[in-house]
Amino acid sequence: MTTKRDYYEILGINRNANSDELKAAYRKLALKYHPDRNPGDKDSEEKFKEAAEAYEVLHDAKKRAIYDQYGHQGLNGAGFSGFGGFEDIFSSFGDIFEDFFGFGGNRRSRSKTQRGSDLRYDIKLTFMEAAFGIEKEINIEKAETCPECKGSRTEPGTQPETCRHCHGSGQLSQNQGFFTLRTSCHFCKGSGQTITHPCNKCQGIGKIIINKKVSLKIPAGVDSGSRLRLTGEGESGPYGGANGDLYVFIHVEPHEFFERDEIDVYCKIPISFVQAALGDKITVPTLNGKKTITISKGTQPGDVIKLQNEGIPHLRSHMRGDLIIQFNIKTPTNLTKKQESILKEFAALESSKLSSKLKNILQNVSAGNSK
Repeated sequence: MTTKRDYYEILGINRNANSDELKAAYRKLALKYHPDRNPGDKDSEEKFKEAAEAYEVLHDAKKRAIYDQYGHQGLNGAGFSGFGGFEDIFSSFGDIFEDFFGFGGNRRSRSKTQRGSDLRYDIKLTFMEAAFGIEKEINIEKAETCPECKGSRTEPGTQPETCRHCHGSGQLSQNQGFFTLRTSCHFCKGSGQTITHPCNKCQGIGKIIINKKVSLKIPAGVDSGSRLRLTGEGESGPYGGANGDLYVFIHVEPHEFFERDEIDVYCKIPISFVQAALGDKITVPTLNGKKTITISKGTQPGDVIKLQNEGIPHLRSHMRGDLIIQFNIKTPTNLTKKQESILKEFAALESSKLSSKLKNILQNVSAGNSK
């Protein structure tokens, strides 16, 4: 059996809190854990219901008096067992939610015209698709208002009936001595109406599951973690409520040659030590095709050359990144005898230069040590 938390502890107030302090504390929690702000978050849903139950008891002087004297057990004996779901909460607190969130209309219209749920879709793109943008058609599964009953949940030609238990009020009243406790009607779930002839197509739910193709225009420059929002492509809201949104999360696959750092692109080009020493002109791949670049004489391992505006387009401006090419000098292997002979001759010429430099270094070091 789950033990209920103390209502004052839930709202973070002391036992002498007045109505203004109580309302402010509940408003803070309702804003934080409201289901529209935390779609699909079960923990937030439970905290939202918990805070609503605490406020329902403590803002009512009679229920608060019972709770202060007898606790949760006293409320159970008086017939209060909490809320069945969000419909009960919105039905009971229509006025206060209008104050909190700016919703118009009466309590029942607020509880019915809820916004539909948001949806998430994850999509994989190639490196080039993300760099240049692409249009794709995706298939999503979602709940849509039943076309047969238009969301009314009743068979066409029939109407919902007024709940005979609460007489359309959505609440049940129970006298406990001097007290009258009102709870949400569990027969109609606070709606004030019952469905006697449910729609055959949706089985009285008011929605059906459909598969829909959605055209998706992905802009150039997106990267992993980018998120696109398609307004109104989520699930439909009950009783004519606005549709939710569709959020598309981007995942970009790595490229075999290029690497990305924000809007700049990097790559490594292998060159021979002869090309590095003498310089050369070579053709390299870029995002836009092949280009010819010049290798400077005396290029060293790790040297780079930058090709401006050959990188990734910036998502929110006309800027474009650069392509940075790093040279990777390869040491030759499997030399022929002639190649070895030429290199030995080259090494002999270089040796005299290096010996002279080394001799100067040794002399300078020796001179420094003698001081």
